Amino acid sequence: MMRNYNSRQTAKPGKKPVPLFADRNAYLPLRAIIKDIVEENELVKTFAVVFEDEIYNTNFTYLPGQFLMLSMPHCGEAPISFSSSPSRPGSFSLTIRKAGKLTSAVHELQPGDMIGVRGPYGKPFPFEEMRRHDLLFVAGGIGMAPLRSVIEFCLDYRADYGDIKVLYGCKTPADFCFRQDLEKWAGEGLITTRFTVDAACEEWNGCVGLVTDLLDDVTISAGSVKALVCGPGVMIRFVAERLLRSGLPAGDIITTLERHMKCGIGVCGHCHYDSRMICTDGPVFTVSQLPDLESL
Repeated sequence: MMRNYNSRQTAKPGKKPVPLFADRNAYLPLRAIIKDIVEENELVKTFAVVFEDEIYNTNFTYLPGQFLMLSMPHCGEAPISFSSSPSRPGSFSLTIRKAGKLTSAVHELQPGDMIGVRGPYGKPFPFEEMRRHDLLFVAGGIGMAPLRSVIEFCLDYRADYGDIKVLYGCKTPADFCFRQDLEKWAGEGLITTRFTVDAACEEWNGCVGLVTDLLDDVTISAGSVKALVCGPGVMIRFVAERLLRSGLPAGDIITTLERHMKCGIGVCGHCHYDSRMICTDGPVFTVSQLPDLESL
């Protein structure tokens, strides 16, 4: 029997939440307020957000792996994955890398400022299939953001999952996101964490190398492990290939894809990928659903 994940306004894994008031204009964003900001590194900030409408905010839910369309006047709109867990309601977090006009404008905002958001959209991680399995998380850079949502969810329902390992790689030690979470996860002893950097500094005494190097010390047991991989496309490709060589079935390697999205609801066609739309058929896919790892 499926655990009741729906307590505290939390959506059930396996049942994708739909936007509240589904009869409203699908393209019309709702006003949301930035409550808190955490500077993860020079280019990345995490924004804690609540809806201006208190009733909507109380009833809003989502699942890890889904995304919102974030907008600001005169700056456009972009898809942003949730980096918080719906098992911790009241607000949600969006971790945003400064990369263009919209994200640069968002980085200038302060607590109390307003943004527009609509959603949630997309297919979440397959939690019902992940239950009773060991979980291997492999993240690169800001790819930890959507995986953080999953990790916190799994920790809140820890008894439903087996051994949890987190492998996280960045270019330099200064690029790591969620430092307090990483220390907390390791300190609590509920999960195993390993980190690596491409280039070390004087203060760094950890591993140096690609995140794939951390897989050397991981035992892969086909049938008992689900691997969740997120990061740059080339990293996803090499990690997936390594896991496949280790004997992990393609259907047990789960990742998220990024494409330029305009509508978020499968209408405009901008995020077309093979025969699918990333915004509605994804952004979560198993490697068995991908036509070619070379295209990542």
